[in-house]
Amino acid sequence: MPWQEAASEVRFERCPPLRPFRARPGKRLAPGWWWSATTGRLVHYGTAAMRLHMMLLDRDPRVSALACRPLELRWIEDGRARMHAPHLMIRLASGQGVLADCTARAQLSQAQRSLGVEVGQACRRVGWRYWVLGPVDPVYQRNMTWLAGYRHPRYQGADELARAVREVFAVRRALVEGAGRIGDPILVLPAVFHALWSGNLSADLRAPMHERMLVWSGGVS
Repeated sequence: MPWQEAASEVRFERCPPLRPFRARPGKRLAPGWWWSATTGRLVHYGTAAMRLHMMLLDRDPRVSALACRPLELRWIEDGRARMHAPHLMIRLASGQGVLADCTARAQLSQAQRSLGVEVGQACRRVGWRYWVLGPVDPVYQRNMTWLAGYRHPRYQGADELARAVREVFAVRRALVEGAGRIGDPILVLPAVFHALWSGNLSADLRAPMHERMLVWSGGVS
């Protein structure tokens, strides 16, 4: 389909990948599935970088849906056919579409920069955005990986527990102290971690998490 027509008519965030992701010998992380707390659906990923940024986007309040490589752009450049399948398609809560590529490298190659210019121009023509999602601070990544394990709604607990978590941490308290005020930390901490993931609680997640870290009621940090 012509790109302008496809961008307005196709709900790419509901589409599966164009083709299966293959496991590559020597790679630490094989392709897999990410359960999205945003949509309640499984999303396929093909690389460690894709998985990392899917995890972070799944917590981003701006994001309403996402898919992995659901489309391929094709164009003519210098008389030659070019094509590129962006790693992610993101639908923002505003309704705007975003195409994104994920990389583990801080510096892009000339070929990647040139490709990004073409994809960025294609996005602007239809009112979309193009993002290049690069390396993430390793401490923040470890914290998000831990909290993502509690992203499912089952960890929120009963309404009474969720309400108690919000009330106790309305004042900044150490994680273990606040949990102890509510009840058995073994039962309470999963609800606290879920609240930190969902943004009902906040903490300095750029620093290593520990039992004495300060937690308070607030938005995503």
